[in-house]
Amino acid sequence: MPGLLRGVARTAVIAGTATGVSNRVSRRQAQRWSGQDPYAQQEQYAQPPPQAPAPAASGQTRVDKLKDLASLKEQGILTDEEFAAEKARILAS
Repeated sequence: MPGLLRGVARTAVIAGTATGVSNRVSRRQAQRWSGQDPYAQQEQYAQPPPQAPAPAASGQTRVDKLKDLASLKEQGILTDEEFAAEKARILAS
């Protein structure tokens, strides 16, 4: 009798474990098929954040732009206010 009881208990444990695993797999597959991947959120956090694009080279450095700006001011094309505003814009970029 103890051997029979042990066999029944073992069968019950195995059947319960198999049912639990089967239910979990079924839920996971249903979520994937409906477009809700349970691992998508975890993968989202695992990915590094996207890098900001490098600023495009304009061909001129800030120093070159400031020199051009100073020559325009010397020629009288720009006023002091326009020169100051453009200088601030160039230095801010």
